[in-house]
Amino acid sequence: MRIKYKKYHLYQRIGRAFKLNFTKLLRSPGGAKKVALGFALGFGLEMLVISTASLIYILFVPIVKLAKGSLPASIIGNIIGKLTLLPVILLPFARQLGKLFFPIKVRIGHHGSFSFQNLLHGDFHSLVNLLHGGVHALIGMTIFGTILGIVSYFLVYYLYEKEKSNRLKRRRLKQEIRLPRIDKNLI
Repeated sequence: MRIKYKKYHLYQRIGRAFKLNFTKLLRSPGGAKKVALGFALGFGLEMLVISTASLIYILFVPIVKLAKGSLPASIIGNIIGKLTLLPVILLPFARQLGKLFFPIKVRIGHHGSFSFQNLLHGDFHSLVNLLHGGVHALIGMTIFGTILGIVSYFLVYYLYEKEKSNRLKRRRLKQEIRLPRIDKNLI
C-alpha cells in the first residue's frame, strides 16, 4: 500500500520553508541578543554572495564567531535571505549605489571574457577582472547588507522576546490549569 503525499506548488514550498526556518530561529537557544546578531550577520552576508562569487562563505563562520553571534541563527538568516531573493532583486540598484559612492571606473589587467579553461590552467586574470568589474556591485551590496542586517537585528530581537514571553505565558497557564485539578484529587 502506497502512501500518497500531498504535493505543494513552488510558492507553497517556499512559504513552508520560510515558516519552518523562522520557527527554528525563534526556538534557537542563546538569548535574544546572540540569536538576533547571528541572524543579522547571516542575512547581511547573504547580500554579498553574488557580488563576491560566493567567496564570502570562506569568511562566514569566522565573522559570526568573532562577533559572538549564534551560528545556527546565522545559517537560518542566510537561508531566509536566499528564499526572499533580495540579493538578485537588489543587484541592479546596488550597482548604481556603488557607482554613486565610487564613481571611478575600475580597469585592472587585460580585459577578456571569463573562461574556466584559463582558470584551470592557472590564469587567474579573468577571475580578478570578474571580481574587480563588480566592485560597484560589491560596494552597493555591502551598503544594502549593512542596512538590512541592522534592521533585521532589531526585528528578530523584538520577535524573539515576544515569542519568549508568549511561551512563558502558555507555561504559566498550563500550570494554573493543573494546580486546581491536583488539589481536587487530593481532597
